[in-house]
Amino acid sequence: MEFALISALLIAVVQGLTEWIPVSSSGHLVVFERIFSYSGGLMFDVALHFGTLMAVFVYFGKDVVGIVEDFLRRDWKSDNVRLGGMLVVATIPAVIVGFLFRGLFEVAFTSLSVVALGFGVTGIALFIGSLDLMGKGKISYGRAFWIGCAQVLALFPGISRSGVTMSSGMMFGLKANDAVKFSFLMSIPVIFGANILVVGNNRLPSELIWAALVAFFVGLLTIHILYKFILTSKKRLRWFGVYCLLLALGVGGYLLI
Repeated sequence: MEFALISALLIAVVQGLTEWIPVSSSGHLVVFERIFSYSGGLMFDVALHFGTLMAVFVYFGKDVVGIVEDFLRRDWKSDNVRLGGMLVVATIPAVIVGFLFRGLFEVAFTSLSVVALGFGVTGIALFIGSLDLMGKGKISYGRAFWIGCAQVLALFPGISRSGVTMSSGMMFGLKANDAVKFSFLMSIPVIFGANILVVGNNRLPSELIWAALVAFFVGLLTIHILYKFILTSKKRLRWFGVYCLLLALGVGGYLLI
């Protein structure tokens, strides 16, 4: 029982870190649950994602409130409403593909081979995002849609949602902080919608509140460090890319042994 609790706590910490670090939280959860021989079940995973979702709500609360307020005031020309509109556009591809092929993605989460391949894809995407390919640019509805299409890839375990969306934004010429912020805000409708779809009419068990709290506090600290100190330059994506490629080789090597 004690080992199971320690394993669950460590997995909650891993979720808080890797949901925002561009290295794939889903892939890390699969790997660490295998390492610790621990499976908390679907509701445990929902609790972890709920915690990290609340972290981005709190950290970017001013932006979220601004979008809602300007929308309710019908200030259609405001920057907040425009940002909200682009977040909606960016969410559409993942919603459609995730709904139509839900069974396929659920099966993928049971395969370490898919996880290894996903880590490799994330590593390559991060290296591409770190290059100066298209000069400088601003977010637009068209670019938001393509960033949303990149987010679809993250429905597979091992492919980092934040990694591919940040990389796509930076590839389109967005400043590092703008790409990171848009990527984090994009997570709100996707994670919230996925949790609603999974939980349905059920309630989150009270005994899992601790899991949500651990993921929340670790996630909040991680967001702050990444946004303010680490991901201030697109070139720093390469270090995460190296990490993901090494992970891909490590998991792949384990499968071959």
